[in-house]
Amino acid sequence: ACSPFIQTARCYARPVRRKIRDIPSHLDDLPPTMMKKDYANVPIINSVDDVVKRLLSLEMASQKEKMKIKIQQLVEKVRRSPSDNGSFEVQTAILTAKIRTFEEHLQRHPKDKNNRRRMLMAMDRRKKLLAYLRRVRYDAFENTCKQLNIQYSLPPAYSRRVTKRWVVKKAFCVKVFKEARKLKAPERLKQRREWQARARAAKEKQAQSEG
Repeated sequence: ACSPFIQTARCYARPVRRKIRDIPSHLDDLPPTMMKKDYANVPIINSVDDVVKRLLSLEMASQKEKMKIKIQQLVEKVRRSPSDNGSFEVQTAILTAKIRTFEEHLQRHPKDKNNRRRMLMAMDRRKKLLAYLRRVRYDAFENTCKQLNIQYSLPPAYSRRVTKRWVVKKAFCVKVFKEARKLKAPERLKQRREWQARARAAKEKQAQSEG
């Protein structure tokens, strides 16, 4: 039999099982009885067996198939017309669905750097699209943010800390620019005189032809 000290050490060194958190998903609002995207509009689907319906429903669907339905729902909220498949609003809806999927995946796997990079790239792309919509079509921008439940924050104003090195560098650049203009001044003056001579000759020629 083991001594009580060894038993205590073994009990102390027992690995602790980490509890898996139940993370809510943005796909939870999809009803499990809804048919997959490829079989939703098939006329014969109403006459098939219940087992077949269950196999073709979202209850047995993969994450990819559920994402297709979710993207379609978000696109329907913001598209301009039934044939609109590539406007800025539609691209924003598609990126929003992908970003939310990446966020849920990173909550379960926080060390997945590859998907974190993809999520940040998608967020930058969506921010550029929303900034363009806000600048060009503000009503479409407001409607897109409202329908997709996006909290848009303005980018911070650019501010640069003034340092001694930056001041010296700026003064040096200004000095170089002025010296370069001095060197190019005779050439610019020569070109200006040539243009004036051509314009004067053209006016004289036009006056002679009219007279």
